[in-house]
Amino acid sequence: MKVFLVDDEVVIREGIRESFPWEDTPYTLVGEAPDGEMALPMIRDTNPDIVITDIKMPFMDGIELCRMLRTQMPWIGIVILSGYDEFEYARQCIQLGVREYLLKPIDAGDLRKALDKVRLQLQEEKKQREHVESLRARMNSNANTDGRFLKEKLIGSLFSDEAMEEDAQNALKQLQAMGCSLTAAYYTVIDAAFSPVEKGQEAAAVLAEGSGGVVHTSGSRTGTRILTLGDSARDAEEKAYAFAASLSTELDRAGCTKIKIGIGEIVAKPADILRSFKTARHIRHILEERPNEEPLILGVREMGDSAGDTGTPSVINDAKVYMSQHFSDPNLMLQDVAKAVNMSNSRFSTVFSQQSGQTFTEYLIYLRLNKAKELLRTTDMKTSQIAHETGYNDAHYFSYIFKKNTGMTPSEFRAG
Repeated sequence: MKVFLVDDEVVIREGIRESFPWEDTPYTLVGEAPDGEMALPMIRDTNPDIVITDIKMPFMDGIELCRMLRTQMPWIGIVILSGYDEFEYARQCIQLGVREYLLKPIDAGDLRKALDKVRLQLQEEKKQREHVESLRARMNSNANTDGRFLKEKLIGSLFSDEAMEEDAQNALKQLQAMGCSLTAAYYTVIDAAFSPVEKGQEAAAVLAEGSGGVVHTSGSRTGTRILTLGDSARDAEEKAYAFAASLSTELDRAGCTKIKIGIGEIVAKPADILRSFKTARHIRHILEERPNEEPLILGVREMGDSAGDTGTPSVINDAKVYMSQHFSDPNLMLQDVAKAVNMSNSRFSTVFSQQSGQTFTEYLIYLRLNKAKELLRTTDMKTSQIAHETGYNDAHYFSYIFKKNTGMTPSEFRAG
């Protein structure tokens, strides 16, 4: 199982990284970050099974990170670290679905017990998921008069080719009367196809229920249609790509195949939701014509739009050039590169991995280690100096990453 570590104290991160016997356990450390704000895009990028996070951190603390993870990636098991033995923190953690709560200082034995407990919980939940989702699907199909069924029907009417502008307004009014407000500055529609349909629809609905009212689903013959609400065009895009990425992962975990997800254009009026859906459906049809069985996500921006998109491949090439020029900066983050190429974080993460065949994190490590290998071969620089030159403030972390990816320590590589 993949583990991601978040803590603002370097000594804590180093202690967990160096003292825990990762190679002798069923766990691998895939990344670390000093706060939740930096961690969130990296967690989306590395897709860990378990996140270990401190509570007290600058910018985005552990409580807020847990809240975001529960909304966007609810399958992740969370272990909280805290130096504060206070009931209020523990209570909030329990409410946010945190699996384990450890007080600092911790030792390798305590951490192993916590990880083992979370791993067994996740494995048991995976076994139960199919049974639970099957029961839910049957209950929902037999309760055609309940609020969820009516809500999905009304949302589905927004995607009807026969719908008129006044039909959209009427549907929105009925939803408002039900306590489901779809008022937003911008909208984006996602059209997802998968098999088996019923199982995937339930997984999508459960994921949307945790979105805090910004994502709404309606089942279709081939899968699910999703309406995403945003405060701005960039916010709508970010939420659509983030949900699409989470949906792809959740569908895969539910055992679905033939996953194809199209993201429509961003629109500002409820009457234009149908237009966004039509572009999403068109993109989904294009994806279905491709023989590739891997889950695929494609947005209208990647198709090239009327706003004059310069073309995704060239944008990703620009991103790689930017990364090659800045990889030695230890503070370089996914969001920095996304901003440089004028993409939202989630869109950039999704498009980069699909275009490159590597995640952002994997490609950044590739650039840094290639430079490190060159310096080890051609200079007498110390390992600590090479770590600094390749974007690692922590020489121990550099050595850990180097050995994890090459099978050798930097000294062993140089000797060879």
